[in-house]
Amino acid sequence: MANTNSVSAPVVEEVKERIELTQIERSIFDRLLATLRHFGLTNFHLRVAGGWVRDKLLGKVCYDIDIALDNMLGSEFVDKVRDYLLSTGEQVQGVAVIPCNPEQSKHLETARMSLFDMWIDFVNLRSEEYSDNSRIPTEQKFGTAEEDAYRRDLTINSLFYNINTDSVEDFTKRGIADLKSGKIVTPLPPKTTFLDDPLRVLRAIRFGARFGFLLDEELKEAASCDEVKDALAAKISRERIGVEIDLMLSGNQPVKAMTYICDLMLFWIVFTLPPKFEPAKSEGCDRISIGYLDATWSLIQLIGDYFQCKWLDEQRRLSLYAALFLPFRKTIYKDNKAKKIPVVNYIFRESLKRKASDAEAVVNLHSALDKFLSLIPFLVSDGNIQPIEVNWGRGLDDVFLTSKLRVLTGLLLREIKDFWRVTLLLSTLLYPTEVDCTEDFPKQHFQLDKQRDLFEAVESAITKLGLEKVWDLKPLVNGTDIMSVLQLKAGGPLIRVWQQKLLAWQLAHPYGTAEECTDWMRQSHSKRVKTE
Repeated sequence: MANTNSVSAPVVEEVKERIELTQIERSIFDRLLATLRHFGLTNFHLRVAGGWVRDKLLGKVCYDIDIALDNMLGSEFVDKVRDYLLSTGEQVQGVAVIPCNPEQSKHLETARMSLFDMWIDFVNLRSEEYSDNSRIPTEQKFGTAEEDAYRRDLTINSLFYNINTDSVEDFTKRGIADLKSGKIVTPLPPKTTFLDDPLRVLRAIRFGARFGFLLDEELKEAASCDEVKDALAAKISRERIGVEIDLMLSGNQPVKAMTYICDLMLFWIVFTLPPKFEPAKSEGCDRISIGYLDATWSLIQLIGDYFQCKWLDEQRRLSLYAALFLPFRKTIYKDNKAKKIPVVNYIFRESLKRKASDAEAVVNLHSALDKFLSLIPFLVSDGNIQPIEVNWGRGLDDVFLTSKLRVLTGLLLREIKDFWRVTLLLSTLLYPTEVDCTEDFPKQHFQLDKQRDLFEAVESAITKLGLEKVWDLKPLVNGTDIMSVLQLKAGGPLIRVWQQKLLAWQLAHPYGTAEECTDWMRQSHSKRVKTE
């Protein structure tokens, strides 16, 4: 049995007795009912399915309206709605048909129509049967509303709103009760539900975290059993797993979601590693990952203003990935050409099938951490100590010691740009020494107040140095001028070397002019020529 004691008690939600429609929703439903009357479909019921019903009962705003149809394909019904609207002189805004695409969880053709500037999906009620080795239904047919409800992932997602009768229908007889008590339960026995479609394990975790609901004990047993874990690894595409993980980390409770994954022993099923890598991971690294994620999330809340008001969602999302994978930041594997690749890159590109830019961003953040860590003692010293030994192979011999900290910090910020605060935040978790993955992580205690103070001290020092937007700094001297001073007829590696030297001079002389910069370059070049 998985240990999920680390996840708190369920949130008990106030559930409305009936659904209150907005004016736009009422207008949409009125048009749909008028279509039924127009074509004499007297015994035909229209139902809104799933998430919209759940959210409306919880008093939340939802714009995702999915209409489930009796004995009719979505495309057929949309044609009738369009014909009815045209007959009344109303303009038809847009119609589309989304073909069946099982790999993207589209098991049935879905018709879409824009009504009152909202896109509405139409699909028929159905029942499904699955094979043992695929989450794609082997047989689908028109079903009843009750059959459709029981084939859904969770009881809280199995509710219908019957447009004809203006009432909520709970065919599983426990959807509303589970919504009120804050429980995540499957309509059918959980092992059956998960083996039919193992992706439902991750959806159960995501919704449990999102609403603060408690996973049912039988559900946890099923989710953590070997048979379901094997099915999740074998039947679900890595792309679909990646989408679910991304939704969790982009959501309102990323730590709770990842804790569930860890507690249910799904971590290494989700975040698969290459066959060979070094150094070897120790037992408990998954807990270390969750610990870093938890500390990062807590620091984001503690630091406040910038991270919650100004921070882009993309920065927050990637910072959480970077925190989760901190224990692997120095772990590498060799590709088929024996090239050393960060394991983090493998997790993004192979385990989760996320975009290359996500992998690149997180690997770059990890790469910048050591540089940031080497500067922190000097940035918080108020100029009392200087980075004499810090160089990073940059060849900064021409830089005066009193300017070296500004130059090094400026060069680092130009590498990571807007993500420098993300890197700083992660650095505070590793300073002065990072957690050893061989240790018992629960005994590790992040002193968040001290780490917040450290973050604010370094942030203040960087601001005082005038480097907050240093990546926007334009060079005082361009390549043509460099070639002129060096008396070169064509560009080459030497131009790049001098561009770096001039950038360092510019960072060391924030009020310097182009003329002063050129004069320094001319004198410096002349000295080198004489020496050589």
